[in-house]
Amino acid sequence: MPQTLSAAKELRKAKIRQIQNLAVKTVMKIRIKALNTLIQDKNKAEAKKTLYAVYQAIDKATKKGVIQKNAASRKKSRLTQQINKLS
Repeated sequence: MPQTLSAAKELRKAKIRQIQNLAVKTVMKIRIKALNTLIQDKNKAEAKKTLYAVYQAIDKATKKGVIQKNAASRKKSRLTQQINKLS
């Protein structure tokens, strides 16, 4: 347990941030899973439409500091490559 008032406040803030970060990360993962399902079904038209929503979720997670900039770039690049491979 925290010994000082400031340490207790930091603990409370950390718990709130953890919940907020988890929410952002969960939305991102759900959208990526939906896109991967469309890629597995070889549905290129729907996958391209869903890609925009995935980009938004990844960018939001990056902006909030949930994932790093290079990790976001890598995820977006790999998803785009998978969609472009579909025929």
